Amino acid sequence: MQPKLIPLALVAAFTCAPVAADEPLVVSVKRLSMDTAVKLAQATIAACREKGIQIGVTVVDRDGTVQVQLRDTIAAPITAPISKMKAFTAANFNAATSAMAARADTPIGRIEGLVMSPGGVPIQVGGALIGAVGVSGAPEGATDEECAKAGLDKVAEDLELAN
Repeated sequence: MQPKLIPLALVAAFTCAPVAADEPLVVSVKRLSMDTAVKLAQATIAACREKGIQIGVTVVDRDGTVQVQLRDTIAAPITAPISKMKAFTAANFNAATSAMAARADTPIGRIEGLVMSPGGVPIQVGGALIGAVGVSGAPEGATDEECAKAGLDKVAEDLELAN
């Protein structure tokens, strides 16, 4: 290093050091347990069965990675990938997919892997996103969302107690 650059390097190092010190070195992330994700998926299917509807359901973590995916006995095969995309979208936007319908025909709505129709719901604990659930197979998206919310209701108390 040239002698003239040494003072500049020292100034840069000391100027940046306080900012770096304020940043946490490790970030804790809460996740759904596998048992809770399975319970949620099964409760969601049960909620739709009560309505006489066979569905596919996917539970993803906060990054949109699949934790559990179930497809009821005679649900159409396409329900699995659609439920996955709804869950992925809800997790990445931290919002119910029903709230995104207006964005579906925009450049962001045309990104492969996103589905902005009702049926995807984020999972939050203590105000923090921990995942999402997506449902596909009901005649209307609103019913998909009702089933997702009913499934979440079955694990809500467990999630809040774990917080």
